Amino acid sequence: MPSHAPELPINVDSETGVWTSDALPMLYVPRHFFVNNHMAIEEEIGAEKYADILYKAGYKSAYYWCEKEAELHGIRGEAVFEHYMKRLSQRGWGFFITEAIDIEKGTARVRLENSAFVYQYSKVDRKVDYMFTGWFAGAMDQVAQSLGFKISTRAVQTQSAAEHGKDVGIFEVSPL
Repeated sequence: MPSHAPELPINVDSETGVWTSDALPMLYVPRHFFVNNHMAIEEEIGAEKYADILYKAGYKSAYYWCEKEAELHGIRGEAVFEHYMKRLSQRGWGFFITEAIDIEKGTARVRLENSAFVYQYSKVDRKVDYMFTGWFAGAMDQVAQSLGFKISTRAVQTQSAAEHGKDVGIFEVSPL
């Protein structure tokens, strides 16, 4: 399998050991550690309840991330959303491809290839990438609102590569 060095900036504070990429502190953990924790919580409280919790937290985090990154890089509009998809892809969650986006209408379609969750879960015939869902709505809302559009969105996962007969994940963003 070919490989390459990370494409995102990583800085480590010599005094504190805190890692940063762009404008925000980061953690670097093994994928199996993160996903095994995810699976343990899901097993304890159920996937549906866990998905609701992650949606809210992910929405808030994506909104904040897009706000900080837009400010740091001096970008706005669709460029912020695309920067977010690029950074998610560069951090090992999978490859996120924006298939369609209309910020003014609050709509987007994102394809996910090589999901970190699918690698761990394999083919379990259900959607396992739900952690990402709130991220797309949070990113869309931050971008739209920063442009003055009075819109709120909701994102749903319509398919996962963990489902039999599916090779990619699909997420749809639409107005509430």
